[in-house]
This record gives sequence, structure tokens and C-alpha cells, in this order.
Amino acid sequence: MSEVVAVIDYGMGNLHSAGKALEKVANGQTIIITGDPDQVRAADRVVFPGVGAIRDCIAVLKDTGLDQAIRDVAAAGKPLLGICVGMQAMMARSEENNGVDCLGIFDGQVTFFGEQFSDTGARLKVPHMGWNQVQQGMAHPMWAGIDNHARFYFVHSYCVTGLPDEAVAGRCDYGLSFAAAAVQGNVFAVQFHPEKSADAGLTLLENFLRWKP
Repeated sequence: MSEVVAVIDYGMGNLHSAGKALEKVANGQTIIITGDPDQVRAADRVVFPGVGAIRDCIAVLKDTGLDQAIRDVAAAGKPLLGICVGMQAMMARSEENNGVDCLGIFDGQVTFFGEQFSDTGARLKVPHMGWNQVQQGMAHPMWAGIDNHARFYFVHSYCVTGLPDEAVAGRCDYGLSFAAAAVQGNVFAVQFHPEKSADAGLTLLENFLRWKP
């Protein structure tokens, strides 16, 4: 039987482009888009995309039981990929919407760019939007075939901070350095949108479909 890759549908992800990108690089895998926690748990690999406000994201996950399904996938050792708000939702807490407790898969925090300043003293423009380089923090199967400092596409006003160095798989410089990718065992998460990041993004998704953590 072919592997099943579940793309989590909680009403806020960029599901069409993420699903199509995965289908483009799949090698016999079946890509499904689902909001059913049992289907998420049963899948061989899971992709957790996201856009929008973290408060709404976490509220929907809790209401549907997808929050526990995501934690169960992480605990089961299955490959799990978080994208954009999906990455932020995996952290312990976000300061967005006056503070929101998140899934706690990573011991990181999510902070607002607009309250921060670059190394030159200029207030950072939000959102951070467009192409930017990612410096790989380690050799990892998810970076196979991707040049260090390859460009990926970002759209976000909040960034992940406070991760231990061993969990930072990649960094981006936007006047200050922030975590563009995080890893913890079988969980990999990226702040950028691989489905919008041309060849480098497709390579990363293909690596995820082959990854055996």
C-alpha cells in the first residue's frame, strides 16, 4: 500500500497550493486534505499548514480535536511538517492576540516584528513579505539538494524566538536573525512557504516525503 500524507484542513491553511505542490513531488504517495483527527493520526506523514491569526488557529484546533491529533503524530514518531502559522502553533506560546498558549511541541515563543528594531536601529517593517535567504543551521535530510542561503518566500508579522540552538535548523536575517526552520526529532517546521518557493521549496517538500526520522 502507498503511504498516505495528510494535509491538515482546519479552515485556515493555504491547502490548495500546498496539496498541489505535494502531489507534484509525490512518488506513489497518496495526498489527502482532511480535518478528521482520526485520519490525521492514521496517516504516515502529516503536513500542518497555516495562515491567519494564531488565536483563531488554536481555537479551531481545540474545537475539532486536531490539537491532540497533532501532538499524537509528533509523539508517534511520524514525519510532521509545520508551515508558517503551522510552525508558530507548534511553539509554547505566542504574544499575538494578547497572548495565546500554543501546542507546546517546541519550547519556543512567537514574538511580533513590529516591536523590534534592526541592528541599525530602524523599526522593522511588517509584515516581512517576499523572498529571503535561509542559512542552514545544520546538515539535515530536509536540506538535501538545497543550497545554503537559498531563497524562500515569507509572509509573516511574527517570528519564533527562544529555541535552543540544537532546534534551529535554519535562520533568516530580516534586520535581525530569527528562526526560519526548527527541528525536533520527527518534527520539522518552517516559517516560509515552501509551496510558493519555486524549486527550493519543491525540493524541501520532496525531501519531507522521503524523510525517515
